Amino acid sequence: MTPDAVLAEFREAGALLEGHFVLSSGLHSGVFLQKMAIFSDPVRTERLCKALAEVIVARFGPVDIVVSPAIGGIVPGYETARHLGARAIFVERDPGGPFSLRRGFSIPAGQRAVIVEDIVTTGLSARECLASLQAEAGEVIGAACLIDRSGGRGEIGLPLVSLVTLDIPVYPADALPPELAVIPAVKPGSRVKAPG
Repeated sequence: MTPDAVLAEFREAGALLEGHFVLSSGLHSGVFLQKMAIFSDPVRTERLCKALAEVIVARFGPVDIVVSPAIGGIVPGYETARHLGARAIFVERDPGGPFSLRRGFSIPAGQRAVIVEDIVTTGLSARECLASLQAEAGEVIGAACLIDRSGGRGEIGLPLVSLVTLDIPVYPADALPPELAVIPAVKPGSRVKAPG
């Protein structure tokens, strides 16, 4: 699947939004990728995650386990794992704490795992996911996402593959460009509240 075809999927689903958004990282942007508009459509999700599985195999070879950060990564992680013939597990936040594997999930010795994310902006969720897996006996060999909106600058600590790499500017709240500052901010994501 070409990058243009991936972006067409987002546009057709109404998942490529323009305005003034507070991202889950807390940064501000004029573009928001509403991945839940994608993941609410099983057929569209299947197409994109099948393409991501093909990219993963081409870069990393066989994979035994897909690990995703909850909650946004669970759907693409599961669907990508299905196309890889791999297990799908996820990390979740302990109340008030970091990500951890729970529910009896593990990465046993000899198993090869990849982290699958939805969208990467700064790489924070993937870094936190990776940190939570350090004690696992198996090997975490890489990470993958549908769209890397960091322009390839998201630091994860692992090689990252994506279906599309975009360079969408993001700004701290105190350094907004004038054209963004005049638009009221909305928070369509999941981690922080928009200024009110």
